[in-house]
Amino acid sequence: MPQVRRSAPGAGGPPPYNEPPLPPDLSPHGTIPRQQASQGYDDYDDGYNTGQVYGHGNGGPGGGGPHGPGGPGGPGPRPVRPKNWKRRITIGLVTLVVLLLAVGIGTYIWADSKLRNEVDLSKVEDRPGGGKGTNYLIVGSDSREGMSDADKKKLHTGSADGRRTDSMILLHVGENGNTMVSLPRDSWVTIPAFTGSESGRRIPQSQNKLNASYSSEGPSLLVRTIEYNTGLKIDHYAEIGFDGFANLVDGVGGVDIDVPQDMKDKKSGNDLKKGKQTLDGQQALAFVRQRYGLAGGDLDRTKNQQKFLSALANKAASPSTIMNPFKLYPTMGAGLDNLVVDKDMSLWDVKDMFFAMKSVSGGDGKQMNMPVSNPGLATSKGSAVQWDMTKVKQLMSELKNDDKVTVSSN
Repeated sequence: MPQVRRSAPGAGGPPPYNEPPLPPDLSPHGTIPRQQASQGYDDYDDGYNTGQVYGHGNGGPGGGGPHGPGGPGGPGPRPVRPKNWKRRITIGLVTLVVLLLAVGIGTYIWADSKLRNEVDLSKVEDRPGGGKGTNYLIVGSDSREGMSDADKKKLHTGSADGRRTDSMILLHVGENGNTMVSLPRDSWVTIPAFTGSESGRRIPQSQNKLNASYSSEGPSLLVRTIEYNTGLKIDHYAEIGFDGFANLVDGVGGVDIDVPQDMKDKKSGNDLKKGKQTLDGQQALAFVRQRYGLAGGDLDRTKNQQKFLSALANKAASPSTIMNPFKLYPTMGAGLDNLVVDKDMSLWDVKDMFFAMKSVSGGDGKQMNMPVSNPGLATSKGSAVQWDMTKVKQLMSELKNDDKVTVSSN
């Protein structure tokens, strides 16, 4: 860089410009800190700095000139950042989904832990081969487990020890529609040979009523007896007692049913008028238990049981119950606490069972009794029901192959 030589005083040049002394860290015009002198050059300041012009006037200290912060060429006030609503909505939706998943998973774990997986179907002997679709055996027992004396009196259950079958329904779930087949508890059947659970000794084959198999050895022998007489493999077992049934009905807020006739029975406590009405738990239990005073006896009772069970499933699986936590949790709690199932049955299987029963009530399936040839068969054990084995074999073949059911009850 060429050196500029300063003129000596009185040498003919312009008189020197005397500025007041400034702090060492400021430029001559008092605006910008003094630049550090480059090594090897004179400490010379000609009033310019890199990229900046210094001077007085509108651009000087305190000015609002074209390059000042408030001038028309300046950046102006800092703009307000617009709210990113899209981002906020996305975050809100993600949070909602995560919350719903957490609630759903927590509910599933809670409900699954309530299932009473007590029946071991692997202990059932000589089982038939499996077929297409899924077969559930749904049992209503007269178990009074956990009931107080006041509850027994209110529900007219009596105080008999142990438990017996009050209803048995075979539910087939397949691609050609679902089928519910009631098995009269007085059905005269062959109870196959079995090994006693307590004694361990082999008990020979015998003829007896179907519910006798349950009374003597419980679910395992009942399943074996049904499989032996039908040739149909039972995939899952579900059982509910008196108290659980009544609580489940109350849990869904009652069930709407069309009572087919005036019904009154001292033993079951039933006292209903013909027509559409909503039954609470106590009334519902009396309705499905009554068999005395009905023209068809136990066969009419099984029809009422199917009718009510389908209506109950329809109510329990309805959006008004599932989407309402004030109904859903009491319903699940009441039902699952009292539902005895096999060891391989999950909460998902229970859901499939209920929705299958709901579909039957909606007309997508068939409800029927096991075909019988003699509803008043005289036996050594009293009056019994004899199956029509020709129709039974055809029905079981259609169920096993998941064909459309063409067999009728009568």
